Amino acid sequence: MKFVDEASIHVVAGKGGNGSASFRREKYIQYGGPDGGDGGDGGSVYLEGDSGLNTLVDFRHRRIYKAENGVQGKGQEKYGKKGEDIYIRVPLGTVVTDELSGVTLGDVTEHGQHLLVARGGRGGLGNVHFKSSTNRAPRKCTPGEKGEEVQLHLEMKVLADIGLLGFPNAGKSTLISTVSAARPKVADYPFTTLYPNLGVVRLGLDSSFVIADIPGLIEGAAEGAGLGVQFLKHLQRTRLLLHLVDIAPLDEMPPADAIRKLEQELMNFDSSLGEKPRWLVFTKADVLDDAESDKLVERVLRELNWSGPWFLISSVTRKGTDELVQAIGRYLDEMKELETEQQKTWSLETADKN
Repeated sequence: MKFVDEASIHVVAGKGGNGSASFRREKYIQYGGPDGGDGGDGGSVYLEGDSGLNTLVDFRHRRIYKAENGVQGKGQEKYGKKGEDIYIRVPLGTVVTDELSGVTLGDVTEHGQHLLVARGGRGGLGNVHFKSSTNRAPRKCTPGEKGEEVQLHLEMKVLADIGLLGFPNAGKSTLISTVSAARPKVADYPFTTLYPNLGVVRLGLDSSFVIADIPGLIEGAAEGAGLGVQFLKHLQRTRLLLHLVDIAPLDEMPPADAIRKLEQELMNFDSSLGEKPRWLVFTKADVLDDAESDKLVERVLRELNWSGPWFLISSVTRKGTDELVQAIGRYLDEMKELETEQQKTWSLETADKN
């Protein structure tokens, strides 16, 4: 299926039903009072997270969504029926923005999560509400309110723990197909990957993480060259970036230069993305012998003055891939423990203030 990560839709909440101006008309009752009921509220529009969806392509075919109007009130204090709400299913990781104001309305990140995007109008009041000691026969009732109408911009950002980053043909698709059940297209030419692929890497019976294969970037991606801007944003949600570097590139660009260029693209796009935890992963170790590979890696690390984690792997022979996966698992466990401790500290500080 073609990957679609942006869409615009128009949503209209239901109008509230009008209130009723009615009077009792019963045999043997000389003075019938007001008995007009309220109109029903209009239906609201919600977005619903669905883990079974992975694109926004459905919204290319249907762009307008309307909830049901409320029913008008009736005599004998009968209230109108409320309009049915509608729930629009969207993939997890969908950011919702009001196109007119530019305000972000919410972020759908969990399966079954409901996000209200257009509230239905309130039903009008029947004349029974306007009865008083000085007005025994009010003919006043109010119309139902109009429901909210919004033009929404939907943008999907891939939800993954780990993002694979690198220039075209760096070996990202091959790595994700090696360590997970994902089967992206793999070939010896640039731009094999045209849309993000997600793979689940299992470490045990109850332990796993999600890895995202982001399409290869080119120089100038942050300014819109190629498909850069569309895919750089998918890296913003990840906890850790694996910067894949081909130790024997086809274009003969020195690995250190390739690393620096991609670092600059990250900073140009989003400074916080450039500061995100990043490990160097040198790929295609099977192309060179061990001594030559080690010598090349050592030179690159020295040129970059790199002090962070790094790995030398071959996805074809699986050299170093298990060590990489286990290291990622330990890192994610440490991050989760740290977040749990920070949450406990925050809760205690909040309780003390109260």
